[in-house]
Amino acid sequence: MKFPLILLTLLQFRHQMTQPGNENLIETTCRTTANYDLCVAAVAADSRSAAASNVEEVGLIVVDAVRAKAEVALSAIKGMKSTSPEYRAALEDCRDSYEAVVMADVPEAVAGLTRGVPKFAEYGMKDAAWEAEICDRRFGTVAEKGTLRDVNKSVQELAGVACGIIRSLL
Repeated sequence: MKFPLILLTLLQFRHQMTQPGNENLIETTCRTTANYDLCVAAVAADSRSAAASNVEEVGLIVVDAVRAKAEVALSAIKGMKSTSPEYRAALEDCRDSYEAVVMADVPEAVAGLTRGVPKFAEYGMKDAAWEAEICDRRFGTVAEKGTLRDVNKSVQELAGVACGIIRSLL
């Protein structure tokens, strides 16, 4: 009966010993970005943040948040196609933009971070932000644009955070 208690105590002690340094890494890394609060929120929301041990891993977490938001955008676009057929062309352009983010920009950023070539990672995230802006502009001033506006803005902001982290590696 004592063994599980000792093991639990040791695991808690180990967690407490590694956590403060990890929080410092996240705080220090996020301070290099233009949006500290968004950075901390995005990193803290990912379970991998507890084990992140370097800036590259923190960057990968934010890049993955960009991918997740791009997938949200693709889902929203799919839903809007049936409810807003008058915006079919704009929605198809947005779909193409977000597919580029998911299939090209995010993998480029992941490869750049994992292979030690942060400049390529920065290119991928800059393009992800640009693709979101292109989608947003396709709607001009129509009210329907509001449906995607929040997602486009989130992708742009998260990609900007990722760029800030990546620039600290250059």
